[in-house]
Amino acid sequence: MVRSLSRVFSVLAVLLVFAAGQPAGQTLPAFDLLIVNGRVLDGSGNPWFRADVGIRGDRIVAVGRLAGQPAATVIDARDRFVAPGFIDVHSHALGGLTRPSLRDGRALLAQGLTTVVGNPDGGGPTDLRAQAAELEADGGIGVNAALLIGHGSVRRAVIGSADRDPTAAELHQMKAIVRQAMADGAFGLSSGLFYVPGRYAETEEVIALAREAGHLYTSHIRDEGNYDFGVVNSVNEVIRIAEEAGVRGIVSHMKALGPDSWGQSATLTANIEAARARGVEVYSDQYPYEASSTSLGAALTLGQGNDAIAEAMSGDESRRLFLEVIRENIRRRGGAASMVMASGRGVRGLEGQSLEQIAAARGLTPEQTAVDLLLAGGASIVSFNMSDQDIDRIMQQPWTMASSDGGLSEPGEGRPHPRGNGAFARRLARFVRERGVISIEHAIRTATSLPARVFDLADRGDVRAGAFADLVIFDLDRVQDRATYPDPHQMSVGFDWVVVNGRVARREGEFTGVRAGAVLRRAYE
Repeated sequence: MVRSLSRVFSVLAVLLVFAAGQPAGQTLPAFDLLIVNGRVLDGSGNPWFRADVGIRGDRIVAVGRLAGQPAATVIDARDRFVAPGFIDVHSHALGGLTRPSLRDGRALLAQGLTTVVGNPDGGGPTDLRAQAAELEADGGIGVNAALLIGHGSVRRAVIGSADRDPTAAELHQMKAIVRQAMADGAFGLSSGLFYVPGRYAETEEVIALAREAGHLYTSHIRDEGNYDFGVVNSVNEVIRIAEEAGVRGIVSHMKALGPDSWGQSATLTANIEAARARGVEVYSDQYPYEASSTSLGAALTLGQGNDAIAEAMSGDESRRLFLEVIRENIRRRGGAASMVMASGRGVRGLEGQSLEQIAAARGLTPEQTAVDLLLAGGASIVSFNMSDQDIDRIMQQPWTMASSDGGLSEPGEGRPHPRGNGAFARRLARFVRERGVISIEHAIRTATSLPARVFDLADRGDVRAGAFADLVIFDLDRVQDRATYPDPHQMSVGFDWVVVNGRVARREGEFTGVRAGAVLRRAYE
């Protein structure tokens, strides 16, 4: 009864406000946009409820029984789900969003995304004000974008790719860059401790910069499998950084990579639970695929450049030892058959072929073939190296957020991982509808209100009066990721309507061309 009265008063208040100040005898619609006949999943994790959603400008102004109220545009949801727009907390789409042909973000909208968090893995520019200006130029972008400041970029700006600790003066300079980025609206610090130059940083350096960020730290951990540091130690490092810096910690695209590490998700989740029990705020994010993607160089040489590779191959003994390392790293990732070429100068014309296939065609060993590809210019790869049991266990955790780790590319451009076009649709189609690994309520909460709270995306991630009108209308029976490993450029289906900041970007499965996204900025005291 209280809830019903609250909704009635909310509607009345909205109508009174809109009526005030209008000339006598003239009335305006109560709503610019009114969504009726929907099953609302409000992002909280609660079951759906029947309600209509009234929008004025870029905000939701009422949620309740609103059918029949005057509105400029009425959308009949026809018993489909109405949910907050999805938030991708680990996205590589910002580069694509600056390209004229990709600015409207169609592949993102097609899977229900209305907000992406960019500059993950310690990357991105250090001048976030300039990056924001580029995103806002030329008519803007189709989805909202939140920016992180990358530890690796900060380190490279100050000491290059040197494998050493920063001096006191250099650390002071790195802190200053982080402080400026936060003042410019960054939502936190990201790191890529698996990659050069981030891997050269001691934990204490990262703690110092995370403390400077003062809010949130998200990390591509040092080791997702068993290269040297180990996945358990690497997740524990995120916990330590979060605890000592006094910030929220996020394990990016959490996984147990490679057959040697399968089953380790039980230990990883237990360790995070133990940390949370003692008051450390730790989370993870995850994409719903059994294959990962990175560069061939990072996977097999941990980022050594061509000069170092050529030197290692120059002598008989050093060559033998180097090829042994490459052979072992290929095994760690599931073998040469599991590593498929995506794009890059070194593999032009070989996209979609596995390292095993290329080696066989050349009559060489996989390790020698890998070295040749690296020296020819390198490549990005897709490698199949995760177990269903680990994927399921990580996804079921209440602190695991949805993500893609995907980019935004031109159709037909290479063979990227299909996650860029399909991650959020696949999560609903495969893990909710087909396999029942998680409930629809869990899936929506961990793609909406949870990331909004973790990243402090104010007034997003909810269907409620006062929230920004980022919304999706979808039919769970028809949601499907069409992007596949052989054909990764196909867009998802089933998300019939997408509203970004109160404007319709997708109407009954068709794109409107509207670019209503904004560059979000976190306010700091």
